[in-house]
This record gives sequence, structure tokens and C-alpha cells, in this order.
Amino acid sequence: MNNQLIMEMTRYYSGDPKHIQHFMKVYAYARMIGEMEGLDRKTQHMLETAAIVHDIGIKESMKKYGDSAGHHQEQEGPAVAENMLERLGYEGDIIKRVCYLVGHHHTYQGIDGLDYQILVEADFLVNLYENGSSKDEVLAAMDGVFVTESGKDILRNMFLA
Repeated sequence: MNNQLIMEMTRYYSGDPKHIQHFMKVYAYARMIGEMEGLDRKTQHMLETAAIVHDIGIKESMKKYGDSAGHHQEQEGPAVAENMLERLGYEGDIIKRVCYLVGHHHTYQGIDGLDYQILVEADFLVNLYENGSSKDEVLAAMDGVFVTESGKDILRNMFLA
């Protein structure tokens, strides 16, 4: 089912390889970390689904506000994600959790589940690279954001080796 969602997101971001590359990288890291952390099958599915659509609010944010600020993504993304997931036949409880994650993936306080934590870590791994972050920014992320041993291990190997 997520392959259909990936194709739908590729169509959604048609002509925008930067955003397609971004969500695919976040999806890959989220999938890997979730598996390494031993998530149960349903939570893993919700995580992977959320990783694919996590930035779906960017297009609406750009239209409405002229920017892709995290809080605008969180505000605009859930409704767009819900519509897409419903059209593709996702179950209601999956849609509800995925929309919650889309609406909170730039909020780093009150993380209420391992799926949420891993989504944040996967997005950070990709954003730190894509933004050309400094070693100090990487260290701050490790200390302030990363919780899972798998995420920390990837972060250390990617940026601090």
C-alpha cells in the first residue's frame, strides 16, 4: 500500500525532485530506525506512512503564507494527508495517527510515541545534511532531539566520524 502512496506523493510533487528526494530519504531512515528499534508491525506501518507524507503541507503553506515554515506545514498538512490517505483506502486509525504525526513533526516537546520520535529523528538526519549543518548543530540535535540508539548511531556515523 505504501508503494501506491509513494507514487501518489511523487505525482503530488511532480516536477519538484528536491521534495521527492527529501521524503524518500526520510522514509528510508524512518523505516530503518523503526526496524532496528523493534517497532511492532502496525506502529512501523504508521511510521513509514507518516514519513512519506510528513511534508505534504509545504505546497499549501507556500500558497497561503509564501513560506514552508514548520508551523505552517503542521497546520496545513493534516487535511491534505487525510484526503490522500482516504482516497487510497487507508484505515481510519492509521489515518488519524499519521495526520497527528504530520501535524506535529516540527514540534519536539511532548513526543508521545516511538513512531513520533523516530519520524523526528529521520527528518533531522536528512535536514542536517540538506542544510549543511555545522558540527555544533549536529551535537545540539544529538543532545536535544535524538533518543533512540539507532538514530544516534546513524547520526554519529554520518556526521561525527
